[in-house]
Amino acid sequence: MNKHTGPLVQAPIDAEIEVKAAPSLERRRLRTYIGMLIADAVIIHLSFALAAFAYEGIWWHPRAMLAAQALLPLYFTIALYNATYGAQALRDNAFAIRQALTALALSAALLSFLAFYTKSTADFSRVSVSLGLILFAIMLVFSRRIMMRLIDHFWSGRTRNFLVIEDGGPSFTLETAQFVSASDYALNPETHDPHMLDRLGKLLRNQDKVIVSCPRERTHSWAYWLKSAGIPGEIVSEPAHDLGVLGVHRYEDQGRTSLVVSSGPLGMRGRIAKRAFDVIVSIMGLVLLAPVFLLIAVRIKVEDGGPVFFIQRRLGRSNRFFNMLKFRSMREERRDPNGDRSTMRADERVTKVGQYIRRTSLDELPQLINVLRGDMSIVGPRPHALGSRANDKLFWEVDGQYWQRHSLKPGLTGLAQVRGHRGATEQEKDLTDRLQSDLEYIAGWSLIGDMRIIYDTVWVLRHDNAY
Repeated sequence: MNKHTGPLVQAPIDAEIEVKAAPSLERRRLRTYIGMLIADAVIIHLSFALAAFAYEGIWWHPRAMLAAQALLPLYFTIALYNATYGAQALRDNAFAIRQALTALALSAALLSFLAFYTKSTADFSRVSVSLGLILFAIMLVFSRRIMMRLIDHFWSGRTRNFLVIEDGGPSFTLETAQFVSASDYALNPETHDPHMLDRLGKLLRNQDKVIVSCPRERTHSWAYWLKSAGIPGEIVSEPAHDLGVLGVHRYEDQGRTSLVVSSGPLGMRGRIAKRAFDVIVSIMGLVLLAPVFLLIAVRIKVEDGGPVFFIQRRLGRSNRFFNMLKFRSMREERRDPNGDRSTMRADERVTKVGQYIRRTSLDELPQLINVLRGDMSIVGPRPHALGSRANDKLFWEVDGQYWQRHSLKPGLTGLAQVRGHRGATEQEKDLTDRLQSDLEYIAGWSLIGDMRIIYDTVWVLRHDNAY
């Protein structure tokens, strides 16, 4: 084991990392977007109510409010697509105002077009509607200015987490960023030590962007791990060469240029949709399958009296460790916590009930609890035991792309599984086949695709390689 990662050094470093870990600002941004949506809905109704009162002397006049309610969905639809409710709108006042007014102008023009072609113009008061639009525009400007002041006052203008990892590269400063030294946390990008990757994953938790400053000879290694972590990453460096650069970010005030080498596979909307889907499906599964859980638990207890669950530490998203749950299928005294020995046909370690639940994949059902906890997804790359091997090689020694499958949460099932790539990995091809399927899934994720994989999984629960 690397001298930096021995058990005597690991514990204090892990404790310090837990303290250093940044709070999630994504939730803060999401709550702010929701607040902006509600505020804009209130403002548009208030603007048109004031306009009707000023022109017709009637508060909340039906004709004026009809126009407000017709405008609102058009405005929200355009605003959601032009980043009116986006990260840049929380830190750039001019951008926030410009996008909001653009959404208003386009929605007003579209409303006029629809009213003209549906011959509904008689239902609206032109003066009241025009005055309402003007008041709405003025209130939008004031609301965005107030929002910026509140962000500056309560959050010191900080709406995103930035982490700078200093690893002996060019000097680099960034306002509001958190700085860590790679040597302080025993971060060596040139090793494949899972414990080092777990420390790095914990430091990257809740970060919106990570910037690494390192010597030229270490840029390839850092680029690889940033891509594997599934987080927007940049490297302060000279020419890109063959790093697979996604873009260039210039910091004009410092005269520095960083290379964008990675980005998360899913944006906020994708993550919200996938997480909502996971929560709904996992709750339904736990409720509907409760009798099956109980029956399996009783059978395991009756057979040898040992614990019902087998808990194994595996690597999840961003290469962070988590405790994965399974129904215990091996004899308690013969269990293999690290998965150093692959299960073979007629394996003497497997219990009688274990043989059945392994063949039918029922031993994986407790992972619905992992999904509900947020450690896993219903669909994603399957998490592997640390000691898993193919042709007597550790998985990451077989293919250099292995760690990139951890840029998404691991899944209860996945594209590789429905294609039949599951069970023991006796040959290197057994690993590379499922790896390519995992990377294909990550690159082309969609919610419809997840639903299709779940449907296909039902037909492959039993498999010749599952033993």
